[in-house]
Amino acid sequence: QQHGSVYWKKGSIQILKNASSELPLHQSLKACFSVSYSPIWMDSSTASQCSALEKAVGGAQHLANITGSRAYERFTGNQIAKIYRQNPEVYMQTEVGSTSIHLLKNTVENLLKLIFTVLCLTVYASCFALCLVGSGMNLLQIWEKVWSRSCLDACAPGLEEKLGCPVPSHSVLGPISPYYHQRYGFSPDCKIVSFTGDNPASLAGMRLQEGDIAISLGTSDTLFLWIQEPTPALEGHILCNPVDSQTYMALLCFKNGSLMRERIRDDCASGSWDEFSKALSSTVAGNDGNLGFYFDVMEITPEAVGIHRFNRDNQKVVSDFPKEVEIRALIEGQFMAKRVHAEKLGYKVSKYDGKL
Repeated sequence: QQHGSVYWKKGSIQILKNASSELPLHQSLKACFSVSYSPIWMDSSTASQCSALEKAVGGAQHLANITGSRAYERFTGNQIAKIYRQNPEVYMQTEVGSTSIHLLKNTVENLLKLIFTVLCLTVYASCFALCLVGSGMNLLQIWEKVWSRSCLDACAPGLEEKLGCPVPSHSVLGPISPYYHQRYGFSPDCKIVSFTGDNPASLAGMRLQEGDIAISLGTSDTLFLWIQEPTPALEGHILCNPVDSQTYMALLCFKNGSLMRERIRDDCASGSWDEFSKALSSTVAGNDGNLGFYFDVMEITPEAVGIHRFNRDNQKVVSDFPKEVEIRALIEGQFMAKRVHAEKLGYKVSKYDGKL
């Protein structure tokens, strides 16, 4: 689960170590958490913490240069800062001297070990969660792959001791707990490897390499790519690469994805994807210079809303385009935006060589 965090109460490490294989695990975990309801990627209540973090490090772009992203409300560092400022006693009840604040994905791996371990370098999620573990928190120096002292200090005191040391996502953390061997029959030789986030896992699972780019066409469109020399920007994210620790991955999220395409399909193609495709094919690439940017809801990349149409003379068009022109303007506008923002993050588009 991208960005979500779990807070282990003082004394919980002993409870985990002494968990009885005769009991279901949830019974042992009842008293283990200092925060009962873990914040996740959907939370957007940390705007003031985001502003404070950016101010503390010299601005949004400087924060992006350090951590790969400007401050985002769902990012874990800002969630931790909110808990500390609103419930300092809860924060102080959280374990010190071990990895006691986890992303949700780390909680699973550590429950398999039944002991606290280290955070991974790739989180993101979900996204939003979003990315990806340390590089989706607004806390990790993505170049040196260590925690940023200025970011830690801006969020909460003593935070580094509660987080532990980040490690690559392919690190072997140790053997599985005897609890799982005794209760479920796992082999005692089973090893626990550090997890990664959903989007980094997609990059690894699709076997992307440098120069490759992948686009997920969902309710929100997501673009991710393998990149050698990233340039962090105010829009999008630079994350540690889950496969190659010397390179990076870039992630861009576009909120007006399939719902926007479906709305234009309904308006211009009678709700039929076949008619939509025929109309698209009936127009030429470049749409005779007609272009549109379509945002029914406030967009993330860039921050904009509304329908914006332009003709070949770069003049704004108030009325609707003809239906087939509208459809191509939508598709070309969406993909041009993806290319422009990917290039801002350092992606270099090479000439197509005819090979797939």
